[in-house]
Amino acid sequence: MMREERDQTRERVLTRRAAMLAGGEVALVGALAGRMYFLQVVEAKKYETMAEENRISVRLLAPRRGGILDRFGIRLAINQQNYRVVLVAEQAGDIDSTLNAIGTLIPLSDTDKHKVLRDIKHRHPFVPVIVRENLTWDEVSRIEVNVPELPGVNIDVGLSRAYPFADLASHAVGYVAPVSEQELTGDPLLELPDFRIGKSGIEKSEDGNLRGVAGSSQVEVNALGRIVREIGRDDGTPGEDIVLTLDMALQDYAQHRIASEEAATCLVMDTITGEVLVMASHPSYDPNVFTKGLTQAVWDGLNNDPHGPLYNKTIQGVYPPGSTFKPCVALAALENGLITPEFQVTCTGSTKLGDTEFHCWWHTGHGTLDLHGGIKNSCDIYFYELAKLLGVDRIAQMAHRLGIGQPVGIDIPNERPGLMPTRAWKQKRYGVAWQNGETYNIGIGQGYITATPLQLATMLTRIVTNRVIVPRLVRPNGLIRPNVPFDPNAGSRDFGGMGLQPAHIAAVLGGMNAVCNEEGGTAYAARITEDGMLMGGKSGSAQVRHITMAEREHGLRKPDELPWKDRDHALFIAFAPVGDPRYVCSVVVEHGIGGSKYAAPIARDVLRECQKRDPARRYPPEAAIVATADPQTPPVRQP
Repeated sequence: MMREERDQTRERVLTRRAAMLAGGEVALVGALAGRMYFLQVVEAKKYETMAEENRISVRLLAPRRGGILDRFGIRLAINQQNYRVVLVAEQAGDIDSTLNAIGTLIPLSDTDKHKVLRDIKHRHPFVPVIVRENLTWDEVSRIEVNVPELPGVNIDVGLSRAYPFADLASHAVGYVAPVSEQELTGDPLLELPDFRIGKSGIEKSEDGNLRGVAGSSQVEVNALGRIVREIGRDDGTPGEDIVLTLDMALQDYAQHRIASEEAATCLVMDTITGEVLVMASHPSYDPNVFTKGLTQAVWDGLNNDPHGPLYNKTIQGVYPPGSTFKPCVALAALENGLITPEFQVTCTGSTKLGDTEFHCWWHTGHGTLDLHGGIKNSCDIYFYELAKLLGVDRIAQMAHRLGIGQPVGIDIPNERPGLMPTRAWKQKRYGVAWQNGETYNIGIGQGYITATPLQLATMLTRIVTNRVIVPRLVRPNGLIRPNVPFDPNAGSRDFGGMGLQPAHIAAVLGGMNAVCNEEGGTAYAARITEDGMLMGGKSGSAQVRHITMAEREHGLRKPDELPWKDRDHALFIAFAPVGDPRYVCSVVVEHGIGGSKYAAPIARDVLRECQKRDPARRYPPEAAIVATADPQTPPVRQP
């Protein structure tokens, strides 16, 4: 009996356990079925999307950068195909080993490797990083054949910037280069391996318009992340083309004309519109080296060159204006009612202020001169007297009105302000009072005063037009089109009047006409002789070092015997044609000794060429430079 009871008890326990086990199994299967239903039915769309996202990769595409053209459509900045090898860090595994493997196939310097490692460090791991650009077909084929053994490595085809004219307009056009670490803002577009931004010139000032809107590419990838095929593509919106005011034929002429000097600059402006037709600075640089890969040696050479090839002398070069400032002083004296054009001064070659003797450049003296003769002969004594009558603050007031000592507002970055001193400025800057002798120096454009060639051109443009002209380099009206009747005021703006007395302007311009076109004028030898093209101007020679009394007493060394850096700057400002000025030119030859001898002939040649090409600026160019059929092909220079 006892045995039967034990068997029944054991059976009940086993039955209970089996039931519990069966119940657990049913619950587990039910839970599993429920979870499967939830995942496969309720959440089906979600996981379908996630699977699709793993299979489909969306990649940002850099937009095509807009072009830069001169006023006639000559292309100054274009885009060219660029084959490069790129590396995706999260797919590459051991980066050093991968770079070493690539280095066995194509030349890869330590600098290239260091750049790749630096870029990987500062970018998302899924963003491709450029290993090397501008590959040849042979290099492309070597990489492509070995891609299966190079995880994360691909050949990419993009666009790179190219400048067909190389160094002929580089300071105005500027250049693009990769985004630096300091310029990364979190915008994924800036992290793209082929993305470039403007670093100088128009490329920088118009970067937002040139850049365009990014596109995207949808590609199917396999489990290893390698691209299988492209499913969809949106190329985005290309950047805008920017039309400059430059006349490339004239720019070409001016750049070659100043190339005979060690360092020089030439600027030409249209007096009606304020358009800059020429912005030439020598020595220059080839912006293509920044897009093709700048070596440290090339960078050091550009940076350490004492002639300053990297900076735009027309807007960044600051120089004592010397005698080119005298028209401003004359106008200030006339407008303040301190003199009339008949006001006379007798020049004996020197004058005294207290114990200090101030010399005229013509040591034997000019005799008695009125305003016309003072400007024509650039008599220092005459302008010492005007400066004494005016005082520095009234000179500064006129100078500021004419654009000296402050940025004039051209649409290109890095314009320097120069300096027009006042009594208050010196007290604040040095903590001492202004001296009367310093006013004498200001009267002849020496002392603390400095100006850029752009400011000197703006000063003269405002004088000849009696309008507050503001120069510009971007032409908002677009290209000059063929068979369109010429409007001499096309592109002009309502600048507002200067409010100067026309008789006073006529007196100053009459003296500047005499500088070039009357015998005895300081630039008579550099005059334009063709009828209807006469120019008026003002020369200047600006000291770059103090001449001691001992040097004067013992005889100065000849200027061309001095070291180059100690020689005077040579300056010249000019307008043409006389009687109806349409063009203004400013020239500075650094350490060129004499404005009349070295700067004036450059201004003469450029203004003469400018006037010869006047019909070409109204219609497309027929000579000098003509565009080829392919707008991407550099223009052909004609004899």
